[in-house]
Amino acid sequence: MQAAMTTKNILSLLGAMAFFSATPANAFLAYVSNEKGNSITVIDTDKLEAVQTIKVGRRPRGVELTKDGSELFICAGDDDAIQVLDTKTLQITGKLPSGPDPELMALSPDGKTVYVSNENDNLVTMIDAQTKRQIGDVPVGVEPEGMAVSPDGKTLVNTSETTNMAHMIDTQTKQIVANILVDARPRFAQYKADGSELWVSSEVGGTISVIDPEKREAKQKISFQIPGLTKEAIQPIGISFTKDGKRAFVALGPANRVAVIDAETKRIEKYLLVGQRVWHLAFTPDEKYLLTANGVSNDVSVIDVASLKVVKSIPVGQFPWGVVVAGK
Repeated sequence: MQAAMTTKNILSLLGAMAFFSATPANAFLAYVSNEKGNSITVIDTDKLEAVQTIKVGRRPRGVELTKDGSELFICAGDDDAIQVLDTKTLQITGKLPSGPDPELMALSPDGKTVYVSNENDNLVTMIDAQTKRQIGDVPVGVEPEGMAVSPDGKTLVNTSETTNMAHMIDTQTKQIVANILVDARPRFAQYKADGSELWVSSEVGGTISVIDPEKREAKQKISFQIPGLTKEAIQPIGISFTKDGKRAFVALGPANRVAVIDAETKRIEKYLLVGQRVWHLAFTPDEKYLLTANGVSNDVSVIDVASLKVVKSIPVGQFPWGVVVAGK
């Protein structure tokens, strides 16, 4: 005989039912990790408002959606776990194997492999997304964080904050094939969609290193100057490219700005004032909006990509860190 549902289960089920009945079927949904709130905030990008908050593990940071959007993987760093959230029921259904203090993830282009940076043991963990089993690990530099996969899936990039390097890893052999020195405290890496360039942000160095993936060397650096702000206040973190690769948006941390960059000429077009301590960014799939997680002001700024204007601030949980958006 099946056990009766608990009050907690009933309330959770009712909350999920109300959430889905109130959300249009064609809406994009954004998921924001709240590092100090130990929660995920769900944003309806049609309404431009938060529609649900879900309690998760301790210190959630990196978040990644499966290719079909059915599951959200959550790096719960203080629990040494990667939680799996069912995006239909909004329930935690299990865990992925992880090393201590997982921070950021990247999904292979085919959606079959999850790559995780484990900050406390200097390892990149490789996980089969379907079986949810670990299939390898790679020792890297000290305090690994940023993760990126080349569009062809052949190269994995990890940035190590203390070693100040971008490590290029062959995904088949699981071996490091290049170590590229960048400026101090690299936090994030992102390929252009065509694979022609790899950009790495250095928080303390205050620069973006533009790397030639074929030559495996930095060919250019982009720096930032904002009137009224010291160099130390400008700390590049998240990077997002438009699909056509013509424009890049870079979160500048405590500068409370997003830099808009012509990705072909590397010229800075504009600085957009957003919330406090802007960290990571995500486009809606149609590229109508760019959402920014602002850690100190506890909100998400919504940038209209066509007009390059901030059109709304959406309150979320405490210390938002990461953001991803699910397609329809």
